[in-house]
Formats: sequence, C-alpha cells, structure tokens
Amino acid sequence: MVEKVEHNNALLAIIIRSNYQKEGISFFTPDDFSQQLGYMNRKKGYIIDPHVHRLVERKVTLTQEVLYVKTGKVLVNFYDNDKNYLEARIIETGDVILLADGGHGFEMLEDSEMIEIKQGPYVGEEDKVRFKH
Repeated sequence: MVEKVEHNNALLAIIIRSNYQKEGISFFTPDDFSQQLGYMNRKKGYIIDPHVHRLVERKVTLTQEVLYVKTGKVLVNFYDNDKNYLEARIIETGDVILLADGGHGFEMLEDSEMIEIKQGPYVGEEDKVRFKH
C-alpha cells in the first residue's frame, strides 16, 4: 500500500508500507522532485544492463529525505511550512517514507533503527530550523 500525506495541494510525504508489492518498476515521485523514489520487483534472471550515470548539473533548493524503518515503530508528526501541526502517521518495520515538503518531527514508539537517505553535501545546522511541537 502507498499513502500520500498532502496539505493545501502540497505533497508532504509518501509512505510505502512494507506490504506493498507490484510487478515491474514503479516510481512514486514526480520527475521534478530532487529525490526520486521508486520500487522494483523483478524475477530471477532479469538483467539490468550495466550503466554509468552522466554528469548532469542539478539545482537542489529543498532537502527531501527518505527513511527506511529497519526495525521498530515511529510516530511521524507533520507540519506546514509555517510550523503549524497538521497530522501524524505511524511508520513501522519495513516501511519507507519520503519527506518531501513541510516540517516533520519523530517520536520513537518502540526501540527503532532507521536508515536515512538525503541529498548532500551536508551543511550541518544551516540545513534546518528547529522548533517546538
């Protein structure tokens, strides 16, 4: 199952639940997103031709991040860009979430391990504005 979290026509997040399954390849993000998120399900023996990626200059103005919940359960709180609370969702073992816009915060509901993927280079605290819930 795939869930979208939206507010005022803005896509805040895409959640791909651990039970999602589909043949072939599917991308969940629009082509203009700086972080592309897809799913691939191929049969044994399927070959992806070897390839290299061309040097293409890209301009990234908004950090988008992907979290994979390796183990545990996490409450994700969503906020608009003015720091107003909107809603919450729970993600758990095997789920993947793309955080695309707006604000977000997390509460670990269980001991949790997550893998985070986002654009670089890393600029430390210059990258975010922290606020209280």
